[in-house]
Amino acid sequence: MKLDSMYQEVILDHYKHPHGRGLRDGDAEVHHVNPTCGDEITLRVKYDGTTIEDVSYEGQGCSISQASASVLNDLLVGKELSEAQKIQETFLELMQSKGRVEPDDAMEEVLEDAIAFAGVSKYPARVKCALLSWMAWKDATAQALGAEAERKTA
Repeated sequence: MKLDSMYQEVILDHYKHPHGRGLRDGDAEVHHVNPTCGDEITLRVKYDGTTIEDVSYEGQGCSISQASASVLNDLLVGKELSEAQKIQETFLELMQSKGRVEPDDAMEEVLEDAIAFAGVSKYPARVKCALLSWMAWKDATAQALGAEAERKTA
């Protein structure tokens, strides 16, 4: 089986059987829209100290945007914030590579199923789809951490 075909199957599987779908309680919520294609996501994060307790979302859009949100849930829930940020940065690097970064074993170990989006990086319009949930997570995280800092200083 060709690698591209396997990657397509991973994306389709996450699209058809999403993980983390359905909004649950959270510490912060954001809504992001990709104006280019109309993909949307509402994402909530919940933290337990420095650990990501939950990432939940509702959204609509193409298979890439929805599968990416599912993969994000799998990768980040249960991780320490610093590790989750490293995963997000690695995914961003891959997506911004315009297909020039050839994923290696170390990158695959960090990204797990998210490595399936490597081919997407060749298509700038699709990169926005893949990054939609990741940028929403980054914003929700900043909100949650800001609110926590305010509570501590109040």
